[in-house]
Amino acid sequence: MSETMTRPRPTTLVLNSSDNIGVALANLDVGTVTPQGITIIRRVPRGHKFATSAIAPGAAVIKFGQIIGFAKVAIPVGDWIHEHNCGMGAGDGTLEHDYAFAEGAIAPQMIPPGQRATFEGFRRANGKVGTRNYVGILTSVNCSATVAKFMAEAINRSGILDDYPNIDGVIPFVHGTGCAMDMQGEGYQIFRRTQWGYTANPNLGAALLVGLGCEAFQIDKMKESYQLSETDTFQTMTIQEIGGTKKMIDWGVERIKEMLPIADRARRETVEASELTLALQCGGSDGYSGITANPALGVAVDILVKHGGTAILSETPEVYGAEHLLTRRAVSREVGEKLIERIHWWEDYTSRNGGEMNNNPSPGNKLGGLTTILEKSLGATAKGGTTPLTAVYEYAEQVTEKGFVFMDTPGFDPVSATGQVAGGANVLAFTTGRGSAYGCKPVPSMKLATNSEMYARMTDDMDINCGDIVEGVSIEDKGQQIFDMLLDIASGKRTKSEELGYGDNEFVPWQVGAVM
Repeated sequence: MSETMTRPRPTTLVLNSSDNIGVALANLDVGTVTPQGITIIRRVPRGHKFATSAIAPGAAVIKFGQIIGFAKVAIPVGDWIHEHNCGMGAGDGTLEHDYAFAEGAIAPQMIPPGQRATFEGFRRANGKVGTRNYVGILTSVNCSATVAKFMAEAINRSGILDDYPNIDGVIPFVHGTGCAMDMQGEGYQIFRRTQWGYTANPNLGAALLVGLGCEAFQIDKMKESYQLSETDTFQTMTIQEIGGTKKMIDWGVERIKEMLPIADRARRETVEASELTLALQCGGSDGYSGITANPALGVAVDILVKHGGTAILSETPEVYGAEHLLTRRAVSREVGEKLIERIHWWEDYTSRNGGEMNNNPSPGNKLGGLTTILEKSLGATAKGGTTPLTAVYEYAEQVTEKGFVFMDTPGFDPVSATGQVAGGANVLAFTTGRGSAYGCKPVPSMKLATNSEMYARMTDDMDINCGDIVEGVSIEDKGQQIFDMLLDIASGKRTKSEELGYGDNEFVPWQVGAVM
């Protein structure tokens, strides 16, 4: 007779020897004595924090060995720590960072070409490599969104795609802007970069760009700016020029039918992992995010970079308070200073709009155990691994540097990911603790669960469970698992979000500035 032995799951975790808090890995009731010998004096929900030493009013609350906030009142040992007693600057608490530009950048040990990991991708004529092969219908303005959707619906209903097995689908990228904007302003430039970036993304085998005709965003001006010409895989038209809605839809359907056999000629071929550009996202974060999925994804990023690939960290409001960890890794002072310039832009942006940086975390983040933006940012930054920061880009700029880079975006996932895809990302990894429902056509989105409970509830949405890290799986092993799945997904393996059909509504360009 045999007995299967199971290791008991830990109930608490102290992350750094300098921390004055612990993390509850299970609900801790009053009177519970933790493995650290601390008696809980107020119930601590799973994923939340408790004091491991007495914290005086105004003193720093330390997690990950970093300041995540300051005590609003005296916090006794064993007390629950959250919004009621921890904030951004209570008492005499202050937060000043030493950016130490480029002082900690250590070049990784690169794997030479010919020895790198590979995947099966679509090599495009311009040399870029796609992980999917879609036909896209972009719209210059909200006024042409309906015709774009009708074009895609007509193709999808016809059954013609059954004849083209190498095409993943026809997608209408519709949005709510394109007019009533300052044509010389920042918002216009962002929108133009986004449109061009999606048109050029290697996961599109062909594209239409359709408009109304009288909008602020003029298709011909974009073509002139980027020296674009009409080809058999890129065509443009406006409703007003062609003579109305019905004619526009008929024109679009015929153009797509002409493009399909051309796009279908694409075949997957073996290419090195250096051709991957990985977008990094986290949404619905919780108290586990910075402990499990985010650092594991960071390990995968380090592996990808060693194989010559690129990873894009974004969501500027969600690195706020942790930017000093990135500036140390910058390859030069100029790169580090560009990141700080974007941080200052956000401080001004939130101020002039009556907000503050600590408006993030969201209510769901707080329910999951995150208290301040400083805490959230320290966990979110872990997605970027440990390799040097090689470049900082503005929203939707084309990413040209290899390695670990940063792109300035909002923290709102669809807007942030839209900028990354416009910048050239061909695959995406998304960590979540609360259970974000998300997909990102034309880029496959791999979902990483931060805790086992949520993974069990939402297994149809999650690709990998990282919650088992707190149960004994090493972060390094989990990072390798993520990297291996990344290669499989890049080679055509469908993610859970793809199987569910997500991605048609997640094209959300960032709107900055006044709507005129």
